[in-house]
Amino acid sequence: MFILYHLLATLILIFFFPIFYLFKNKGRFQERLGLDLPNLGESRAGRLWIHALSVGEVLSAIPLVEALKNRYPSREIVLSVKTATGLEVARKKLKDKVDYLLPMPLDLWWSVRRMIKNINPIIFILVETDIWPGLISSLKRSGVKTILVNGRVSPHTGKSYVRWRFLIKKVLGLLELFLMQTELDKYRILTGGLSPDKVRVTGNIKFDRTWRPLKDTERNRWLKLFNLKNGLIWVAGSTHHPEEKVIFNVFGQLLKSFPELSLIIGPREANRFDEVYNLARDLGFMVIRKTELLAAPTATARHEWAGDQKYNVFILNTLGELGQVYGLADVAFVGGSLAPTGGHNLLEPASFSVPVLFGPHTFNFTTMSQLMIKCGGAKMVSDESELLHVMVELLGQKSKREQIGKRAKEFVEQNQGTLDRVMEILEPYIEMFKVPPKLFR
Repeated sequence: MFILYHLLATLILIFFFPIFYLFKNKGRFQERLGLDLPNLGESRAGRLWIHALSVGEVLSAIPLVEALKNRYPSREIVLSVKTATGLEVARKKLKDKVDYLLPMPLDLWWSVRRMIKNINPIIFILVETDIWPGLISSLKRSGVKTILVNGRVSPHTGKSYVRWRFLIKKVLGLLELFLMQTELDKYRILTGGLSPDKVRVTGNIKFDRTWRPLKDTERNRWLKLFNLKNGLIWVAGSTHHPEEKVIFNVFGQLLKSFPELSLIIGPREANRFDEVYNLARDLGFMVIRKTELLAAPTATARHEWAGDQKYNVFILNTLGELGQVYGLADVAFVGGSLAPTGGHNLLEPASFSVPVLFGPHTFNFTTMSQLMIKCGGAKMVSDESELLHVMVELLGQKSKREQIGKRAKEFVEQNQGTLDRVMEILEPYIEMFKVPPKLFR
């Protein structure tokens, strides 16, 4: 089956090669073929290879990378990332914590073989998702065990597992262990035909990130940059089309009752920064990009005034900073939830004691969103009308914002401990190799 898979993948690449080569970034194209891999050389203690698909998985990997580095300082850590935006975030967040940061190539037999040979890992740790048959089968043949950590399965993927069970079972069977976030994720992965003894529920390691409070100096730096002083701040993060239109409509209505309210909005996809900026401008808001604020040499140049009105919409068109900007918020909205995308990380605003709002489409975080609502740390809004109603309620009642924010923070703290369970499971797989890889490969 895997020989056929590699053959089909190769034929598809050959067919589309001229298009990719002519119209895509050539440097990125070489990366995806595994042609630009640096020579890592030999590792005396063996390398731990961690893979993350994109931004969300990179953020999930942070506490795991830190824990592995602390416990096994002599082991080199290699982090591979699939997407360009994920790589950029990884460079900002983990460049000093991993020994090598590499782009993951396409799942082609020669690409993954080059990657495996170059890294020469003692274990492959897959964060959350992104299971590729070619890579996993090549690792299996090389004697490298693959363990899925912080696993989650969306409803769509779960249905695919049922529909294609006869194929999925062979691929999933190549992995050593599946450490899932919730019982629901466990149930969904088992529909792929896995043996139950390969699946364990360990929780979500995102809870175990080092949730550093926003220092006064940092807060003042951000507020000075945005020229925000005493007004209320609404942060809408990881938004998707068409959520921005809904948010801007609500924001326009809110300004009637809260004229000093400001909106900081961070689209999830970097290629939509200008689109969202243009939408806000066309709707009549005083809008500016964060990078434009940084480029201006003086506060006067950064903050042009039009009559008595200043900028009230800020486009966070940079990567890796949303997690800190949430700390400025009086209320936060987490996107990908009014649009049927599945939602994004709810813990970042919650860690700052900020009340969290999200839409009904949180199937990537079903258990987390339900528990946050249950504990009183978050509210689900079904549409634009309900979002407006809840925002008016929260902006008008500081005590209520503080109460919900306090419960959100408690929810984060009370659910920590997953990382210890994961590390305990990983330990024997890492400790079994006491000699350089070249002696047993």
